[in-house]
Parts: sequence; structure tokens; C-alpha cells
Amino acid sequence: MKIKILPFLYLVLLAVSPAFAQDYAFKVLVNKGTNELKIGDAWQPIKTGASLKSGDELKLSDNAYIGLVHVTGKPIELKQAGNYKVADLAAKVSGGSNVLSKYTDFILSSNSAEAKKNRLSATGAVHRGESAPIQIMLPENQHADVYNNAIVISWETNKVEGPYVVVINNMFGEELSKVETPESSLHIDLSDAKYASENAVLVQVSSKADPNKKSAERLVKKLAPAQREKIKVSLGQIQGEVAEQTALNKFILASFYEENHLYIDAVAAYEEAIALAPDVASYKEAYEDFLIRNGIKR
Repeated sequence: MKIKILPFLYLVLLAVSPAFAQDYAFKVLVNKGTNELKIGDAWQPIKTGASLKSGDELKLSDNAYIGLVHVTGKPIELKQAGNYKVADLAAKVSGGSNVLSKYTDFILSSNSAEAKKNRLSATGAVHRGESAPIQIMLPENQHADVYNNAIVISWETNKVEGPYVVVINNMFGEELSKVETPESSLHIDLSDAKYASENAVLVQVSSKADPNKKSAERLVKKLAPAQREKIKVSLGQIQGEVAEQTALNKFILASFYEENHLYIDAVAAYEEAIALAPDVASYKEAYEDFLIRNGIKR
């Protein structure tokens, strides 16, 4: 009988061991403001990546912001100044998908001190060389796949002032649309009748005043049905936890898309995160990191 019980006990230990391994309630993904964490009787500044235990307490300053992820994978935002007991925050969390940890861990590694150092170094290298008059923030053509219909075309310029002209052609060079804008970005819906029948399009941005000042052409290619279905299944595993329209959720979605090499979708998610929390510098810095490490910004 003892011999039979041992394998059973081993399986039980395997099942419960992850719960014991996770000795924290939340991790800090994003932090803005002079916020503090109380551990025991001592207060200390909060840092991105910090682990919060049930007995800890948070103090948010005025105009502060904190993005947390629960041990179960549930993300939450805190914006109101005041004190928060971690145990009380954890008690309000229901559900959660451990699949999210893959993407939140990636976010934390990208926000490490070493990653920020590398970003600064790479940014310096970008500015030392000659850049094109207009650079579209889209990946090289081999990474042009896109899952969603709603995309964002944004660009940076080298002393080229607007307005700008955005031309979208089909693969035969036939013009599908031409848009003039004073802004440095444009939202495009690939389900629009102009593009709905196209599996891929080419995008180029130029100066209205001087058409010779233009970007390279960039490809945007819709995923093949089989690939799209695969991404749909993976996204479905986390979508319930990031369905709410918050900057933190868009940030996590950007990580999901990047992990799946869907850089155009990641660009749109970062742009949405920044629009939802324009005063939180961490989202802009993370977006910059993303553009540089994937060779989109040169």
C-alpha cells in the first residue's frame, strides 16, 4: 500500500509546487511618480520589476500611475493617489491566465537596466549616421505580416516638414489610395473596400512640398488563413484578461504580437497604449526599445 501511495503523493506535490514557488502577489510592470512600497515598517521607493507580497502596502503620489500584474496573470492599473494594501488588491482579483506570464516576463526583461543601457547605445548609433528624409516605422518586408485590420502607419523625418502624402499601392503598382495629412501618423483599416480584396499592399510617405523627399516603400501583408487561425487560438488564451481598453493591456498585447513576430500589430498596440496614457513615459520608452531592437528604427 505504501508503494502505491508514494507515486500519488509525488503527483500532488508536482501540482501544488508552482503555488509555493510564487511567493508574491503582484509584480510592478509600469511605474510613474514618487510612489512608495512599505515592507514591514519601512517605506522605500517602488521600482519597476518589484515583487509585492500580501503583507506589503503601496502609497501612490499625486498624478501617479502603477501597472501591476497579479501572480495569476491578471493586469490592473492604479491611478488614484492614496494607500493600498496589497492583500486588499489581491482579494479583488478574479480569474487570470498564467499564459500571460510569458509576455509580462518579456516586458520586465526589456525594462531592465541593461536593456535601457542597450537602447541608449543603439539610439546614439542611429543618430550618428545619415538617415533617410522620411522613415516609416514599419519592419522590413520579411516581417510584414499583420493579423488585425486596424494598423497605424507612423514616420519620422530628417528636417522634412508637413504636410505629408501617404500613397498605398497594390502589388502591381496601382494606386489604391492617397491621403494628405499634417500629422506624422495615419490610421488605416485594411477591411476598407479599397484594400479588402488585396492580400498585400505597399506604403510610401513623401513630402507634399518636395515629392523627392520620400520614404522607402514598405510592405504590409495580411496573414494567410492557416497562420491567422493559429494566432487567433493563441490570442484567445489571453484575450479575456486584456480585453479592457487600458494602456497596460495594450502594452501586454504589444508584447504578445512581438513574440509572434507580428511587428505591425505591435506598433498599433504601442500607439494605443501611449494614446491611453500619454503622460506615462514608460510606454514611450518601451516603444522606442521595441523599434530599435527589431530594426524598425535605424
